[in-house]
Amino acid sequence: MTSSPTHSERGDRADLSVSTELLAFIEQEALAGTEIEADAFWAGLADLIHDFGPKNRDLLDKRAALQTAIDTWHKDRRGQAHDPVAYKSFLSEIGYLLPEGGDFEIDTTNVDPEIATIAGPQLVVPSTNARFVLNAANARWGSLYDGFYGTDAMGTPAPAGPFDAGRGSRVVARAAVFLDEAFALEGTSHGKATHYSVKDGILVVDGSGLIQPEKFIAYRGDADSPDAILLRNNGLHAELVFNRNHPIGKTTPSGLADVLLESAVSAIVDLEDSVACVDAEDKVTAYRNWLGLMKSDLSETFEKGGKSMTRALNPDRAYISANGDDMSIKGRALLLVRNVGHLMTNPAILDRDGNEAPEGLMDAMITAMIAIHDLKKTDGMRNSVNGSVYVVKPKMHGPEEVAFSDAIFTHVEKVLGLPANTVKLGIMDEERRTSVNLKECIRAAKSRVCFINTGFLDRTGDEIHTSMEAGPFSRKDFIKRKGWITAYENQNVDIGLECGLSGKAQIGKGMWAIPDRMGAMIDTKIEHPKAGANCAWVPSPTAATLHALHYHKVDVFAVQQQIAKGGRRAYVEALLDIPVAEYRRWDKGQIRREVENNAQGILGYVVRWIDQGVGCSKVPDVNDVGLMEDRATCRISAQHVANWLHHNIVSKDEVVAIMRQMAEVVDRQNVSDPAYQPMAPDFDGIAYKAACDLVFNGTKDPSGYTEPTLHARRLELKALQH
Repeated sequence: MTSSPTHSERGDRADLSVSTELLAFIEQEALAGTEIEADAFWAGLADLIHDFGPKNRDLLDKRAALQTAIDTWHKDRRGQAHDPVAYKSFLSEIGYLLPEGGDFEIDTTNVDPEIATIAGPQLVVPSTNARFVLNAANARWGSLYDGFYGTDAMGTPAPAGPFDAGRGSRVVARAAVFLDEAFALEGTSHGKATHYSVKDGILVVDGSGLIQPEKFIAYRGDADSPDAILLRNNGLHAELVFNRNHPIGKTTPSGLADVLLESAVSAIVDLEDSVACVDAEDKVTAYRNWLGLMKSDLSETFEKGGKSMTRALNPDRAYISANGDDMSIKGRALLLVRNVGHLMTNPAILDRDGNEAPEGLMDAMITAMIAIHDLKKTDGMRNSVNGSVYVVKPKMHGPEEVAFSDAIFTHVEKVLGLPANTVKLGIMDEERRTSVNLKECIRAAKSRVCFINTGFLDRTGDEIHTSMEAGPFSRKDFIKRKGWITAYENQNVDIGLECGLSGKAQIGKGMWAIPDRMGAMIDTKIEHPKAGANCAWVPSPTAATLHALHYHKVDVFAVQQQIAKGGRRAYVEALLDIPVAEYRRWDKGQIRREVENNAQGILGYVVRWIDQGVGCSKVPDVNDVGLMEDRATCRISAQHVANWLHHNIVSKDEVVAIMRQMAEVVDRQNVSDPAYQPMAPDFDGIAYKAACDLVFNGTKDPSGYTEPTLHARRLELKALQH
């Protein structure tokens, strides 16, 4: 690991003290080619930090004051039956719950079709890992054959060893079923067809054709015997690849060698929950990968199977359209970038008083400036063909904080010379004060909103912390079954449609967190498009390809029209139904298993975050089922244990014993990782202490966020390493 600059290794720029590593990146790499002078950039960033920094602190103080008032309200009523009417009235009195204004529709313009009019899967990828970032960007297209063969999507696990011809035949047959459902032929099946051709702009299959001929879009190669056929259904493309010399193609009647699906229509390059960025060294790694994406020159060389491989961005895909013209469609996902929220600061930049700059302000200016490299393009590989920059803003609490973000990007646009509302804003509906004021949150940025998305994990973490004094919460599996979560998910869609997001912006749903259980995902995640969500998160490119099947089955925009006709299905009263355990008949075994599950997840995630700087991990649970863990999952687990400690469901001694036991389990689960540092038997490492901090200080952490603890402990470790 290279040495991270200390506070003495800094340069002064426009009343800012900037880490030399970040300074060099900005001036020598990021600004080059943007036509923005370095002095103007630093002056604009200094103004942003000094003018908006105090307001940022005021908003955080308001969060704390509201939390104190809510804690006091519950404490004063300890032992009494909860009065939901009085509670709602109280939240209104203190300004937590705001009046809902009249109807309106967003007027966001220049939104790319991947956001506005194409429904499909969305990936979230840590910005610090170039290889993962490239995989996500290139996941716009994926092999359905590979998706079926290499996962349990067909009901049985992927085989080990050499190619299984029997399974391969099942894959071909299963893919043919999909093709027959999405692109039905007159009088035959894709599995039986022997010849595809294009005549007079029409797809001909064995003398017949598609029942809906308009679904044929283009082809590649010779019209009489194409190398590829491009089809489209519900806005998503599928490419039939023909090659009679291919191991699969030579076994099929038509030479169909693969079915490629348009998969990850969009992807979020994440600077937040899935990364461990605590200083200039980390931020530069993340920013440099974003720069490579915006310039289209990002590449990564790595070893695989004893061979050196280089991965780069896929080019656009060229075809001959049905009318005979050359055409191309994107080979990459549309990329959004998720900035950090309003809470954290970062030592990469110090303000004029020596205080760390708010990290969200840094991200806003730097990621938008880097995106200018894409905005300046007029042809070739482009991210946004409509001239927009897409920023997802997480962890905002209520309309005032959304309006603050809107003002931040107005300042950024003026400094960078961008037209107003070039930066589009994605609102994560994951904090309760945003959920209960969602319509007003959207109104606060109605000319920028391109995205609203639910996040069950952060939303539950915030629910537990906000209502910490209300009583002990239900077990996590039972929290998911409570009425408030259904109301939350329904209201997000309903209000999004009321505010005119359909056809202009994404209404999203959350992550499938079990990457090795694709069969279960196929069975259940179809509920997301059925619920009116025109995007939903998936954990891998393969999952994106398999989830794309759902958008071929469900016309999401037709679903949205039907939902909109029915009116709102959920109201704020349902969202304020606190999921505390009303009837606690837990025996000691149930309590212990719940705490063990939480502790194991926390430890398995935190140990890699602190020791290896890995912000998103597939962590085995207590049953050795791999689950995707990030700061949101860690937050809910830590808050849940903290809540049970606070209400004496479990004692501190019991939790300490469980934490030690689970640390030994995590050690065993990571025994094959040469970089892993065991936590047992000493239990005094920085990572183990960080996990304990999250649990035992959970009631004190702002909003129950894990970042302050994780950042402090990771910086502590890095200081020892340098």
